[in-house]
Amino acid sequence: MSITWHILGAGSLGTLWATRLARAGVPVRLILRDKTRLASYQAGPGLTLVEHGIAHTYPVIAETSDSPEPIQRLLVACKAYDAQGAVAQLQHRLAPDAELILLQNGLGSQDAVAAQLPLARCIFASSTEGAFRDGDWRVVFAGHGYTWLGDVGHPTPPLWLEDLHAAGIPHDWSTDILTRLWRKLALNCAINPLTVLYQCRNGGLQAHACEVATLCAELSELLECCGQPAAAQDLHSEVTRVIEATAANYSSMYQDVANARRTEISYLLGYACQAAARHQLNLPHLQQLQVRLVEQLRVRGLPQD
Repeated sequence: MSITWHILGAGSLGTLWATRLARAGVPVRLILRDKTRLASYQAGPGLTLVEHGIAHTYPVIAETSDSPEPIQRLLVACKAYDAQGAVAQLQHRLAPDAELILLQNGLGSQDAVAAQLPLARCIFASSTEGAFRDGDWRVVFAGHGYTWLGDVGHPTPPLWLEDLHAAGIPHDWSTDILTRLWRKLALNCAINPLTVLYQCRNGGLQAHACEVATLCAELSELLECCGQPAAAQDLHSEVTRVIEATAANYSSMYQDVANARRTEISYLLGYACQAAARHQLNLPHLQQLQVRLVEQLRVRGLPQD
């Protein structure tokens, strides 16, 4: 019998993983934030996955953080700013040798969670899969992508990767997971804030090509200085490619702002600017971008961290 996957965070990616694992017969439990959400979930038939226009519902078991069952394997799929607090609420349930898969955007939250759980194995993940919710307890699989996983301290891949294979979750074990996370951070910093400031889809940034190129040059300098030359390689070319390939899409940060939700600015642009300050790097366009974005959030009455 497989070890149960506990999934913390019923957003699009957490639900996407839960439904595919359940479909493969892997035991899954969804951890919801309170009894109200649990009652709402239990009033329905389960979690619904819409793929290629076809909907299937899976009766995944749900619980709250105060359920008594110990947790051996935990997928943390909540927002970066919620990760540390949400894991702390579950700390009393974690087995001494628990494994956590951290599926957060940006950088900073992963190290914070790992620091509070020195005995657990914390595996960092970076995903290019696309999904969105079109209703409560429903997720639409919008873009087939890939998930890279890695453990900075222990390069040996875990046996449970077989569960992902069975569930049809495309993945790879990466011995350079930090390079992938830094690369994705740079891509997000070059695209997401500008889509908020110019109120446009990703493709709208083609009208701001010079600004994008300048940001990519500064981000490449930052990556080199942070010991990530591989993440810096051909960054501008990839950013241009991503903008073209996702021209019709709205960035995740744009969607957060449009829906009056807190953004992950502190773990993306904020993290990059802090790293630049630590290295005493002068990156004026990147720093000005953060000032402009923080002001935009302030004007809209949204949290600026």
